[in-house]
Amino acid sequence: MGETASSLLYLVAIVCFILALRFLSSPRHARRGNQIGAAGMTIAIAVTLLQDGLENLWLIGVAMVLGGAVGVVGARSVKMTAMPQMVALFNGVGGGAAALIALAEFHETAPLPGSLAGEETVSIGFSAMVGAISFAGSLIAFAKLQELLSGRPITYPGQQVVNGLVVLGALALAVAIVAGAEEQWLIWALVALAALFGVLFVLPIGGADMPVVISLLNAFTGLAAAATGFVLHENVLIVSGALVGASGTLLTLMMSRAMNRSISNVLFGAFGQVQAGPAAAAADDGRTARATTADDVAVMLAYARRVVFVPGYGLAVAQAQHDVRALADQLQERGVDVKYAIHPVAGRMPGHMNVLLAEANVPYDDLVEMEQINPEFPQTDVAVVLGANDVVNPSARADKGSPIFGMPILDVDKAGAVVVVKRSMSPGFAGIDNPLFYDAKTVMLFADAKGALEQIAAALKSV
Repeated sequence: MGETASSLLYLVAIVCFILALRFLSSPRHARRGNQIGAAGMTIAIAVTLLQDGLENLWLIGVAMVLGGAVGVVGARSVKMTAMPQMVALFNGVGGGAAALIALAEFHETAPLPGSLAGEETVSIGFSAMVGAISFAGSLIAFAKLQELLSGRPITYPGQQVVNGLVVLGALALAVAIVAGAEEQWLIWALVALAALFGVLFVLPIGGADMPVVISLLNAFTGLAAAATGFVLHENVLIVSGALVGASGTLLTLMMSRAMNRSISNVLFGAFGQVQAGPAAAAADDGRTARATTADDVAVMLAYARRVVFVPGYGLAVAQAQHDVRALADQLQERGVDVKYAIHPVAGRMPGHMNVLLAEANVPYDDLVEMEQINPEFPQTDVAVVLGANDVVNPSARADKGSPIFGMPILDVDKAGAVVVVKRSMSPGFAGIDNPLFYDAKTVMLFADAKGALEQIAAALKSV
């Protein structure tokens, strides 16, 4: 294929990637965005395979078949609750690929005098370091989300000092490579130290902050891919990597803003250690959580004018998105106004609740973001909290000593009545108690979200 034709087709692929991001910004058009992005990637792969002088096509074909098989199996078999860890794992693979390309390029060209220009060594060092950090960090994020490791922050004395020394060591090796050192052990040591830092970097971060970490690591992978594009002299890789890096960075900042916390606090605050909060004190003062039954909740909902469902990770774990949609349909048939309140950091990845409810074909217009739904809670008869915890914790507004103080929350405590569907009184990812559970207007339905919704729906039919 000629150079001009290749450049034009690569430009088409780049435009597809940009349009894909544009469409992915809205749940209504996200499916089309995925399709456009897939089309752009197909074009980019096809053009690359048609380049003159390409060798080892059969090895490339085998790799594509194996990778494609893993992707198809993952996409079709992984449950929605496991989607965050799959995203973390696939993101790590991208970072690992960037680091491997840097290793290969340095191995092939460094022994040849004058073969590496200064900008190439910078790209190789950057790609190797950031790609390895993303790879190892994403694996730890995967292990935490999959509960292979504790979701609580894992800390130890002198942690920041150790992390600083590891980073300085990796930077020193990168500087040596950029300065012209050609010893092969340097690049291997750089990747090893960067991977070690990736592990140490994610270990002290709690489960509540995993959405932010995944976004940040995604940005790292994008930047590593862009640097790889400079190494391979491929514009499409540079642009696509830059798009991923920029979008991941913006998403990270947006997620941190949604929690009213700085990036440094997310990364170094060890957020999520178990603490006793004001709810514990409230319980000591004699107030207790009031349990209820599915029959009582059905009566409350049947005579309500407006009901707001608040989905959380518990809903995802129970795979109850279809059940909440079925219950909502029943209520709407009775003339009840039903909405779903979406907190930007509910669940374990950005947009987790949107994707979960979209899978159950919940109308997009019924999904209301936090800023729009909060003013409506005082006019809401019943707010039903389904497995959410920290994102509805009033301590974020009232308790200056709380680790989540200042975080914007869903104002469910301002509704006329609150029903919390939860398996137990255990705290959420932030590790603190929730005074909402002890509020006089709150009742607790202790059950799995799926079972609770099925029981409420059945009881509603006889009301």
